[in-house]
Amino acid sequence: MATSSERRPNIVMILTDDHAAHSIGAYGSVVNRTPRIDEIGQHGWRFDNCFATNALCSPSRASILTGTYSHVNGVTTLDTPIDASQPTFIGQLRQAGYRTAMIGKWHMGHGEGHDPQGFDYWDVVIEQGEYWNPRFLSEDGLRTVEGYATDIVTDLALGWVEGLEGDEPWCVLIYHKAPHRPWEPNHEHKGMYSDPVPLPGTFHDDYATRSASARRAAVRMAENLNEEDLKVQPPEGLTYDELAVWKYQRFMEDYLACVASVDDNVGRVIDWLRERGEFDDTLLMYASDQGFFLGDHGWFDKRFMYEESLRMPFLLSYPRRLPEGEVFAGMVTNVDFAQTVLDAAGVAHHPRMQGRSFWPGLLGAPAAPVEGIYYRYWEHDDQFHRAPAHYGYRTERYKLIYFYNDGLGLPGTGPFTYPPEWELYDMQADPDELRNVYDDPAYRQVRKELKAAMWREQARLGDEPHPSQPKPAGV
Repeated sequence: MATSSERRPNIVMILTDDHAAHSIGAYGSVVNRTPRIDEIGQHGWRFDNCFATNALCSPSRASILTGTYSHVNGVTTLDTPIDASQPTFIGQLRQAGYRTAMIGKWHMGHGEGHDPQGFDYWDVVIEQGEYWNPRFLSEDGLRTVEGYATDIVTDLALGWVEGLEGDEPWCVLIYHKAPHRPWEPNHEHKGMYSDPVPLPGTFHDDYATRSASARRAAVRMAENLNEEDLKVQPPEGLTYDELAVWKYQRFMEDYLACVASVDDNVGRVIDWLRERGEFDDTLLMYASDQGFFLGDHGWFDKRFMYEESLRMPFLLSYPRRLPEGEVFAGMVTNVDFAQTVLDAAGVAHHPRMQGRSFWPGLLGAPAAPVEGIYYRYWEHDDQFHRAPAHYGYRTERYKLIYFYNDGLGLPGTGPFTYPPEWELYDMQADPDELRNVYDDPAYRQVRKELKAAMWREQARLGDEPHPSQPKPAGV
């Protein structure tokens, strides 16, 4: 049997859907507590600048699995299912002798060519899945499992590992539905946050300097969060602002209660690993597929390149190899996960992968800083959210966004196009992104440099700029 210093780590990736970093204690949440999720960071690393490259469920999951951007893996929108035969970090692990499983929310399409491939075992919910008595699909067919989804996913994942024989390492993806809408807490946590939840400081953002592209999106609390989601009719006679606050409170009560169930189940995984004597030898990760607006700017949902949507929570521990209580301040993305996991396991990357492994940095090796990250949201003017197609480039201080406003005929996109618009934010002077300074003469040179940097990054990644984007001078 391999000694502790020689053994390859077991791997657990816990992924949630729409869990905003600012509703996690480790990230300074003022609206709830998440002691068990926080525990992963206490025994390992908290990543303070982890970003989605396309803040939408299916595309983010495809990028995590394949280590590629949306234009390479083909999952650009919610209506573009994955070609599940393409190379993934799971496939690389399996070829290297790992036993692998996928349990929970797949959400990248179903049917021939789209169901999970490359796993020893998979058992997934159908599309978004249900909170209560969810339907699960496996190679044995479709069935209904009674109970609450967050508990069931954990039960199935731990049960699969317990059924393994032999000493070969294993990797299990534990992918939860929660806290995605429609927010349905379990009985234990319902009503847990009945006291008024603090409003975010940007709740009454007036959008004064934002583009029409941003103002057009149907993600405002007052008019776009419906009674079906809230499961109760609002009181009569409320003003617009009063209605927005009332809906925020109802939404947050259920959203945070769903998060509480996730936190309990993360704790179950941690306790189970400890009982087996495997916590120190397990690479344990917690992330969400993107962020979420929790009343920030008066919005809910995600999709935009603004921080609350762009930013992913990411906590990682592996006590046998990594120090405890550390903070990783450099910029990383969901595309980087695949190569980092493979490095931790001592397994070769697939040459198609596009990310940058941050594993050497966790071991103390010096690394060149990441100058900026590239983002692209491909959906446009969809039926429900009306969010605009856009891409952009974020550095440590600045963020440039180009709303090209064209669905390009992709599935799930609307038929209308609008004039392109730019936004620019100085996140050092304006961390809440309230003032678009694109037209401010003081930022003329910054604007020029960012456009050139974004063009170069698009070329490096092989993503074709929209025809309406002018090529910057000098590139």
